[in-house]
Amino acid sequence: MSHTTHVPHRRTAPDHRAAPAAPPRARRRPSSQQWAAWAFLTPVTLYLALFYAYPLYRNLDLSLRNYTVRSFVRGDAPFTGLANYRTVFDDPTFAPALVHTVVFTAVCLFFQYAIGLALAVFFNQHFRLSATLRALFLVPWLLPLIVSASTWSWMLNSDSGVVNAALHAVGIDPVNWLTSPSWSLTSVIIANIWIGVPFNLVVLYSGLQSIPAGLYEAAALDGAGPWRRFWSITFPLLRPVSAITLLLGLVYTLKVFDIIWIMTRGGPADSSTTFATWSYQLGFGNLLPAFGPGAAVGNLLVVAALVFGLVYVRAQRKQALA
Repeated sequence: MSHTTHVPHRRTAPDHRAAPAAPPRARRRPSSQQWAAWAFLTPVTLYLALFYAYPLYRNLDLSLRNYTVRSFVRGDAPFTGLANYRTVFDDPTFAPALVHTVVFTAVCLFFQYAIGLALAVFFNQHFRLSATLRALFLVPWLLPLIVSASTWSWMLNSDSGVVNAALHAVGIDPVNWLTSPSWSLTSVIIANIWIGVPFNLVVLYSGLQSIPAGLYEAAALDGAGPWRRFWSITFPLLRPVSAITLLLGLVYTLKVFDIIWIMTRGGPADSSTTFATWSYQLGFGNLLPAFGPGAAVGNLLVVAALVFGLVYVRAQRKQALA
């Protein structure tokens, strides 16, 4: 008879000793890529702060104080709140300047975009001399604005301008383009359209290059004509490019000053005065400058451009989420 010896199991006592503390985590040092990113970002930040943020702050400060030439030099202008804005709104020039600004901006944007798009589609056919002609269309964009405006002033001169000479050759009476209140705004609109078309042409032409040619070939095989292909393929696929083109054109057109001032100086009788020229007239065009109201008019242009910029950003976000 065998005897089995039972060995009792030894229970292991729980180890109540504390686990060794983890070594302190060393701080992560910025990598070389992060230092390089900061190095590239610093000049841009300084540039924006010095040439955008600070001038905007100074312009806002000008519009909220009663600055004269003496107080502008000494820097002790009294704070007046929104008094300068009330002065601007009550001024009889405000309503005509607002209408001229809206008309000038809307008409210029429409024709610049329409003509630029038509030329972009035309040059997208890649025919002989296409590149040469496209380069020639960039000349108005490359010329200094003072040269372009002076050229148009000479062309539209009532007595010796080539435009009136051409009208006289076909039996049409000469037009006082720059000296008539009925035609002065039209004259500066024509000049600004001519200057802005090349920008629209370049941007829209680059947008057309990104549209696959296979889409047009498939549409042609389905029997779609040129107009059908344009409205069903070209125009819808150009919407992102068109949006940024119109936004940049809007911001530029709102602040156009050189062309109007050189050609008509906002006249005659304020018939071509916009917010841009009015702001300059208030701040620098008189013996007793009104710095505060002039800055207030400039801030109205800034707010208008900011509003349209925010609308564009919101539309782009909705399109990205769709």
